Order: sequence, then structure tokens, then C-alpha cells
Amino acid sequence: MTKRIQAKHKLDRRMGQNIWGRPKSPVNSREYGPGQHGQRRKGKLSDFGVQLKAKQKLKGYYGNISERQFKNIYYEAIRRAGDTSEHLVGLLESRLDALVYRAKFVPTVFASRQFISHGHVQVNGKRVNIPSYRVKPGDVVSVKDASKQLAVVLEAVQSGERDTPDYIEVDPAKLTATFIRRPGLADIPYPVQMEPHLVVEFYSR
Repeated sequence: MTKRIQAKHKLDRRMGQNIWGRPKSPVNSREYGPGQHGQRRKGKLSDFGVQLKAKQKLKGYYGNISERQFKNIYYEAIRRAGDTSEHLVGLLESRLDALVYRAKFVPTVFASRQFISHGHVQVNGKRVNIPSYRVKPGDVVSVKDASKQLAVVLEAVQSGERDTPDYIEVDPAKLTATFIRRPGLADIPYPVQMEPHLVVEFYSR
């Protein structure tokens, strides 16, 4: 199990973007980088630097994915016929923690991992406590009955901060979500531009 040991908003500052589109992001008030030299003009990044930044941004967006896990998802994507970058984001969105977040059962991707690990989530009626569990089209993810009144769930369900994408069918009354299909890049509501093709270039060097 991996743990995020740094403050989550450090990624926002380092990238200079509000990665998760949250109102509390420090980038909303400080668009420059962190540290005493953060306001200095930065030089142009090399091709490697651009690819690395794209990789760190995409990996960081999903919260607690380790480098090994992320690379394994990339390897799975390149084994599939078709566009590797589309397969990459589709596989990332097929993770249980990503689906629980997209369905608005929890307010953040970080809360999603903890929520699943604590046994609050079921897949097709059976408890699953592995955040990286791969959800298949047609699977139904639900919040356990005993967990439906938790404050974190009520806060997320009532939040108008983000919308549910159309590749997930959500019943907010029953707190169930059906994974309709694996999405492509254009289907995923990233708050900032993601560039998975640069991630593919980074790993294929």
C-alpha cells in the first residue's frame, strides 16, 4: 500500500495548475512556483522535461498511484491494439478509486482510496477494499448501507463542484454507480489539459 507523504497541493504549486479543480488550491491565489525563487521566470523545458511534467501531472492526479503501479498500467496499455495513450487513461479510469471519485461518493481522489480501504464499498454486492481493483463495464459499485450516512458521503453527494461523466450511470438515491464503458481522453472531465501521448513518449524513450 502506498501513502502520499507530501501535502497534496504541493503538486498544484509545482505544476502551476489547479490539477483537481478545487477551490482551495493555492494556485488560485499564487500562480507562481513554490520556494523563494518561485517567482523568477523559468527557462524553457527540454523535451524530456515536458514529458516528465506530463507524466507527473497525470500520475499525481490519481492521488496515490506508485511509480511501479503507474508503469505497469502503461505496459498493459502498450500491449493492447490501438492508441496507447487512449488505453492508458481508460485503464486509469477503470480503477475502483477513480470510479468512486467520479461517482461523487467522496469529495476527493485521496478520500476515495481511504474510503475503499476501510471497507465502505461493494462491487456487484461484494465488499472490495482494494483501491486499484479493476472495474469492468457492467459492474455495479455501491456504498455499503451502513456507510451511506457518513459525513464524507453526504458532503460529496450534495456538492455541485463537479459533474458525473456519461460513462458512469449513477443513482444518487441508492448510491450506486454502473460502469458503462471504458472512456477515452475526450470523455474524461479533467480540470486541466492532460497529455497522455507525452507520457507514452516518456516511457518509450
